[in-house]
Amino acid sequence: MRLEDLDYDLPPGLIAQHPAERRDDARLLVLERSSGVLHDSRVAELGRWLRPGDALALNETRVRPARLDVRRASGGRIELLVVRPEPEGGWRVLAKPAKKAPPGTVLTTDDGCLTLEVVEMGEEGERVVRVVSGDLDRALEAHGRVPLPPYIHRPPGPEDRERYQTVFARVDGAVAAPTAGLHFTDGLLASLSAQGVTRVPLLLHVGPGTFRPVSAPDPAKHVMDEEWYEIAPAAAAALHAARAQGGRIVAVGTTAVRALESACDENGGALAAARGWTRKFILPPYEFRAVDALLTNFHLPRTTLLLLVAAFAGEDLLRRAYAHAVVGRYRFYSYGDAMLVV
Repeated sequence: MRLEDLDYDLPPGLIAQHPAERRDDARLLVLERSSGVLHDSRVAELGRWLRPGDALALNETRVRPARLDVRRASGGRIELLVVRPEPEGGWRVLAKPAKKAPPGTVLTTDDGCLTLEVVEMGEEGERVVRVVSGDLDRALEAHGRVPLPPYIHRPPGPEDRERYQTVFARVDGAVAAPTAGLHFTDGLLASLSAQGVTRVPLLLHVGPGTFRPVSAPDPAKHVMDEEWYEIAPAAAAALHAARAQGGRIVAVGTTAVRALESACDENGGALAAARGWTRKFILPPYEFRAVDALLTNFHLPRTTLLLLVAAFAGEDLLRRAYAHAVVGRYRFYSYGDAMLVV
């Protein structure tokens, strides 16, 4: 397929700049793949569209306050996005402006609680830093900012510490939220559980590549960033049990899809426990092995996220759904409304 096949016009006013007053106040556009019918609903009514025996696959990654301001010895300012620890020690970061942070540069927080040294240079602003003094995790908790996406045109505020995090976030490691999960409240999860919908945790630490557009003329040549994922044995068993009893695996977000399908890749096409680094990239055509329904937000054009949803929903139905959402003034992107593809 061509990237431009999924382009769409979006009035800037439909890009959500703040979350809904309540998490489950978001609207929900339901896409029926078998009939092509679209339904306007709300996230609070999600139980209407799920069945007893279904299993929600939930990504438990937790977003770090990963944006950190530091300064060079000369006083020049650098913004770091702390991405992940490196296996041999040190941390992978994105530096801005990167040209001001060559190897050997020493970077310090304003209060001196943390000093870093740049030890390696990568592409597209990537650097590897080592901690010279202080504790990086403590510095991020004290001085780090929530890494809101670039299309949210405001600085992060107190509300974002809570709302740019799912209520089931458990394991630190993401630089972006698995945004479909942002719509859940403890009350909604409890009501779904009472309905017979099970909750199955998995993990994929969302990296900065989630914001990176596909630039290759042939989208199949796009290379994903590495991201850590884990499907535990108990999770794989619970998902198998749901299907064996006639239930569906409902992936909450594209990150859950990539974790599940990565596990299939590691196990000869079968869903089983797996963990490791993945560059899983899904685009049409694709045969899904571990996902029967998908809850997802609305995504930017020319992104890997939109291509994945097109592969699951079908390109024609997805185009109709996005046109419907624009006309109906749904709210788009991370803090926006949601779609359920069944």
